[in-house]
Amino acid sequence: MSFSFLKNIIPSRPQPQAMTLLDFIAPPAIKVGSNYIQIGEKLARSYFIFSFPRYLTTGWLSPLINLDVPLDISIFLHPIDTGLVLKKLRKKVTQIQSEIMEKEEKGLIRDPVLETAYRDAEVLRDRLQTAQERMFDVGIYINVYADSEKELEKTEATIRAILESKLVYIKPALYQQEKGLISSSPYALDQLNVHTPMNTSPLSTLFPFVSFDLSSNEGILYGINQHNNSLILFDRFSLENANMVVFGKSGGGKSYAVKLEILRYLMLGVDVIVIDPENEYKFLCDAVGGGFYNISLKSPNHINPFDLPEPLEDETPEEVLRSNIINLVGLLRLMLGGLTPEEDSIIEQAITETYAARDITENTDPKLWPERLPLLSDLESVLETMEGAESLVQRLRKFTKGVYSGFFNYPTNIKMENNMVVFGIKNLEPELRPMAMYIIMRYIWNTIKGELKKRMLVIDEAWWLMQNEDSASFLFGIVKRGRKYWLGTTTITQDVNDFMKSEYGQPIISNSSLQLLMKQSPATIAVVQKTFNLTDNEKDLLLEAPVGEGIFFAGEKHVAIRVVSSYTEHQIITTSPEELAKIKELKKINQ
Repeated sequence: MSFSFLKNIIPSRPQPQAMTLLDFIAPPAIKVGSNYIQIGEKLARSYFIFSFPRYLTTGWLSPLINLDVPLDISIFLHPIDTGLVLKKLRKKVTQIQSEIMEKEEKGLIRDPVLETAYRDAEVLRDRLQTAQERMFDVGIYINVYADSEKELEKTEATIRAILESKLVYIKPALYQQEKGLISSSPYALDQLNVHTPMNTSPLSTLFPFVSFDLSSNEGILYGINQHNNSLILFDRFSLENANMVVFGKSGGGKSYAVKLEILRYLMLGVDVIVIDPENEYKFLCDAVGGGFYNISLKSPNHINPFDLPEPLEDETPEEVLRSNIINLVGLLRLMLGGLTPEEDSIIEQAITETYAARDITENTDPKLWPERLPLLSDLESVLETMEGAESLVQRLRKFTKGVYSGFFNYPTNIKMENNMVVFGIKNLEPELRPMAMYIIMRYIWNTIKGELKKRMLVIDEAWWLMQNEDSASFLFGIVKRGRKYWLGTTTITQDVNDFMKSEYGQPIISNSSLQLLMKQSPATIAVVQKTFNLTDNEKDLLLEAPVGEGIFFAGEKHVAIRVVSSYTEHQIITTSPEELAKIKELKKINQ
């Protein structure tokens, strides 16, 4: 038998059809019941609102919209012809009026229900005739989802409690669950057709966007509002102060969120200064043409602790000099491991004499100060001539002649001329970091005071400064006084416990109008909850938050936030080692 003959008598096997997108997104099965629909493994139940009170308050849907359960709400508005409504109202008013007159003729007591209905109908008729109101048939349908019937019943009880407290009543769409699901889906199909006549005034209370909203006409995009998927657009400089604190465990997305904020504010012309303990901001700094200064013992970049700012219009040379001496005493207290009251007095006198030896006094022209500034070794020379300063000289010597002199005993050779300046202290020994951050902050503060300009100061891993009272006090002073100089300070830390142990921890938070809380560890969540007065739900949100999500506080409002970036922004600010390696590899290939 030939093969061609076999083809004619043996039916061919049907060819499998190609998979389409619908095959991937469609559920494996749908089961329609009398009071719920099973979609795959999920259960859904539809409801309709059938009764409203006489008055509806603005935002009455808010508790339902913000309910922390998966649900869909559809609102259908079907306009009704005004002429038709007026005819029915005329008939209704006549009917009510005749009932009232009949009761009066019979000598019966007045009926408040009838009188109220008569007044309402008359008012509505007047407003419709003057085009102040319109009438609509309104259908409101709710579809909830759950994993079991028991969970459905629990959700239904919660929704009923919320709505019935406002005298709004719902019913499940029995034997119409399929129509209810379609009506609650974004098809613009009203298949349930359960309507309530409603005029414009109560209709306005249905406006659904009632969650906390942080959208404004100015500012930058911080992220997506998790409550209602609106954009969080905000200008930190529009608040009473532009300070911000960012708390979160390592890997939670703190630095990513702050770098994204920096990049977007740079586009608005805001200058940015960063103290970077891990050199995380170097790639961003290079990408925007900023200045990156590597601060270490072997680095060619130096800052002289004895630098003096030029007095402002409202300051005298004596005030500037006195303030700088007090700050230097605080720095030396940190460098020398603490000072006794006697040593404190000696150091203050020695600093004053060190400046005077270079002819820097309150009577000297401040324009001559920069070329006469002393160094730390000059302070050592003065201390050697003072009685009772032997211990101070010994402790100071490692910063003037010892291994630490490479950073502390040189004139300043840094210029802050770029729109973004980053001080990287990754290569600095851990024991020197608090001192280096203190010196850098003093230099930055003097620069900020010298020229009034909109700026952001970002201090990453600020808990290093909070370990010492003098450096913590100086940071608090910047946070508190920054508003006067158009400065917004961003304080970032992952070690919340160390930050809050300082007496300046809470005041810094209180003086920061913006707060961003990212994912927290169980070891610190109790401190965070108490500090920010979080609810248990908000606490759980921070414990379980994915990378890049958290709670954003702005003044009196706070919302759940998801930080989002564009592809280009992500390439510039990512800190993922894997992604950075790929970017560097691509650069080599392109070169």
